[in-house]
Amino acid sequence: MLRTKTISLVLFLLVLFPAACFSEGQRVQTLKIAALYNTTGGMSSIDGPGLDGVKLAAEMINQKGGLLRGRKVEIIAFDTKTDARLAAEAAREAVKMGVVAGVGYGDSTYVLAAAPVFQSAGIPFITSGATLPDLPKVIGNHLFMAAFGDDAQAHAVADFAYKTLKARSVVVWTDSTMAFTSALSGYFKQRFTARGGKILDDEPFPSGKKDFSQLVERLKRTKPDAVFIAAIPDEAGLTVKQIRQKNIFMPILSGDGFDTDLILTIPGKELADNIYFSTHVFRGEIRKEVVDFAAAYKRLHTKEPDNAFCALGFDAMNLLADAIERAGTIERKALTSSIASTKGFRGVTGDISYGQPGKPPEKPVAVIGVMKGTYRTAEVWRP
Repeated sequence: MLRTKTISLVLFLLVLFPAACFSEGQRVQTLKIAALYNTTGGMSSIDGPGLDGVKLAAEMINQKGGLLRGRKVEIIAFDTKTDARLAAEAAREAVKMGVVAGVGYGDSTYVLAAAPVFQSAGIPFITSGATLPDLPKVIGNHLFMAAFGDDAQAHAVADFAYKTLKARSVVVWTDSTMAFTSALSGYFKQRFTARGGKILDDEPFPSGKKDFSQLVERLKRTKPDAVFIAAIPDEAGLTVKQIRQKNIFMPILSGDGFDTDLILTIPGKELADNIYFSTHVFRGEIRKEVVDFAAAYKRLHTKEPDNAFCALGFDAMNLLADAIERAGTIERKALTSSIASTKGFRGVTGDISYGQPGKPPEKPVAVIGVMKGTYRTAEVWRP
């Protein structure tokens, strides 16, 4: 009888004071999320803000009490220094640490290096800013994109060039080393010519190139209506500066690799003119999600968000948190299934839904114009 009463008392205490029946370590166990970004090197101007967005989302989640009834989110950040080899090494280290999931990267080259490691371990990975549309097919079912595909952003800027700028001929420069830039360039040429435009010259260049003088001289002789440059951020400011310094003032077109302050700081505001690039919907938006995000970021950093990649990092972390809560568990298969079933997630950069397996979400694309160093939304393109 005494044994029965003792068991009953223990069960009563478990119900009434569950936290008191576990060790301190068990009560404060965190949800470890790996954040892989190139915060140094050529991709730092988009990956640094991406990581800032992830950290801000995690901080706000923790301020509201965490996930799964009080478990705090712990961001384990890796700087892979714009080096694909280090990206793969960081992924292996993260998997060894037993992370719940991974988020990261604004460029597909580094996702292609890191995400297969997560895929092999059955751990979901959400890339915040990579845009190669075939990534989910290439990597597998544990890879998810928070951004649109390169086909969408290429179509947006090609349509804008042909319809709004009335461009009928372009010269194309492509960083041929990067998966993202090669894909972006291909989709742009396909769309622009389908509209009736002509490609007068098509010039590849290696990643890390500093001197574009020969390409600039050819551009000056060719005299197209515009030049399309598929480049990473480190090359964006240099190309703008060298083109404008030769008194060539035709429109410069690009994708989200130009969504970096380097297109202002390297050439200077006077030369940063007549530039149009497609990117993720964020700048100039007045939706509640955008306003609230910008205010929270400013409270923490005392400045405005650097670019859309910051908002994408924020969206990726919150998308993951939403899936964890809906799954009610961090079991890998259940979590992957929960992410895949996401419908109508209200993100800063637009609503996110996953429809067909192996496809990026369909999202609106912003075409941003830069005039004398001032940004404005020229158009919002919808698929």
